Amino acid sequence: MRDKSKKIFVAGHKGLVGSAIVKVCKDNGYSNILTRTREELNLTNASAVEEFFKKERPQYVFIAAAKVGGIHANSTYPVQFLLDNLKIECNLIESSAKYEAEKVLFLGSSCIYPRLAPQPLKEEYLLTGLLEPTNEAYAISKIAGIKLCRAYYRQYGKNFISVMPCNLYGPNDNYHPTESHVLPALIRRFHFAKLNNDKEVVVWGTGKPLREFLYSLDCAEACLFLMENCDASEIGEFINIGSGREYPIASLVEYVKKTVGYQGNIVFDHTKPDGTPRKVMDISRITALGWRPKFSLEDGLALAYEDFLKKM
Repeated sequence: MRDKSKKIFVAGHKGLVGSAIVKVCKDNGYSNILTRTREELNLTNASAVEEFFKKERPQYVFIAAAKVGGIHANSTYPVQFLLDNLKIECNLIESSAKYEAEKVLFLGSSCIYPRLAPQPLKEEYLLTGLLEPTNEAYAISKIAGIKLCRAYYRQYGKNFISVMPCNLYGPNDNYHPTESHVLPALIRRFHFAKLNNDKEVVVWGTGKPLREFLYSLDCAEACLFLMENCDASEIGEFINIGSGREYPIASLVEYVKKTVGYQGNIVFDHTKPDGTPRKVMDISRITALGWRPKFSLEDGLALAYEDFLKKM
């Protein structure tokens, strides 16, 4: 993917990862980038996706489109998370193969790993134990996407690769009050607590689970790096992308509190679920290839909060 004139389709370009991929591609001189909004192209509609590929013939495809959400959304709407994500990835991967895309990069999620897998998470731990129940439907859909990409490589020699990013945050994140991931949900909650002069902010769980976070532009840089330099024969089934650093939720909450400027107290609701106890990625394979993250959590949070304020 060194020819800057190649036609690139970024599915999910309005989202957290997709928008970062578009920016990184443009910053690196790629000018022929295809994007479609949800209104322009419904990715769950197989015939619409096929017609798009038949007409446009993208040569490189980043699959960053997905239905995403936090613990509450995943637990409440498992049917939608499973069906929508299966449709999106199957339609995009199948059409990419049918209309001869040169390379596809599918974005999975670290929630695909078993709930109690050894830490840090190595790629070979996939399907070695039970999944976390609170996001099982989403995880299963992502595992299916990984397996489909690998099946196309094994059966037809398609250069389809998959990546597993850790928890991501940054510009164009989802700040929905009930359907967002932990970090954007905390940014929203602390911001409005500050505006309302609330004396306390309630956070789900004990604050003890350990999580890893990566700024979205770092993830996008890693995706472009892999598209430019590594093929399916080298990557294998998939490769992890992460920061290599983990934080207790309680520490993350303090970081967000400081970034937002909230002065009240933090209360942990122990009656609510914690989710997976610990989740940090082993990123030795991708760092050995020459990629490393650039943004610290503090710098990334400041930029994420700036983006949040622009949307309010």
